[in-house]
Amino acid sequence: MSDDELERRVLDVVAATGEPFEEIRIDPALADTAEFCAHYGYPLEISGNCILVASRDEDPVMAACVVLATTKLDVNKRVRKKLGVRKLSFAPADLTRQVTGMEIGGVTPFALTNVQPTRYVDGVAQRPEPGTMPLWVDSRVADLDRVIVGGGSRRLKISTTPAALIAAGGEFIDDLAVPLDA
Repeated sequence: MSDDELERRVLDVVAATGEPFEEIRIDPALADTAEFCAHYGYPLEISGNCILVASRDEDPVMAACVVLATTKLDVNKRVRKKLGVRKLSFAPADLTRQVTGMEIGGVTPFALTNVQPTRYVDGVAQRPEPGTMPLWVDSRVADLDRVIVGGGSRRLKISTTPAALIAAGGEFIDDLAVPLDA
């Protein structure tokens, strides 16, 4: 799928949430969060990263996680336990591209084709079905008026409300991330 087609699909999904949003067109060389914020004058505190994680199994169990740029995803404790896997790491760029069609720096929580809500049994999260993944959003994002995330390509960012992430299938999770200085 071309960047134009992917961006159109992403914008359609964002629009379907019913939440207000703004397209931010950028230089693809500045898509990484720190460079984007420094160059375009956006604070790190409202910038989110959509990160895919994958178990080290032959058929990896995956999740998409949105955390603020001022935090780091708690992969080895919180996310690993929540996914119910023994070993977990950041999904490599080639697996991310294969699963989402998106490049690192442009991955968005919108228009991920295999996102499914987390299933719970007696309050315990169940391992995702093969070929699906949950979309988990660190609860710190809920405190924001707006959050900026990738737009599906390295040349587009989306500024929207945290509610749009939930409308797109996300779930707020406490302590999904830890502060960078921790």
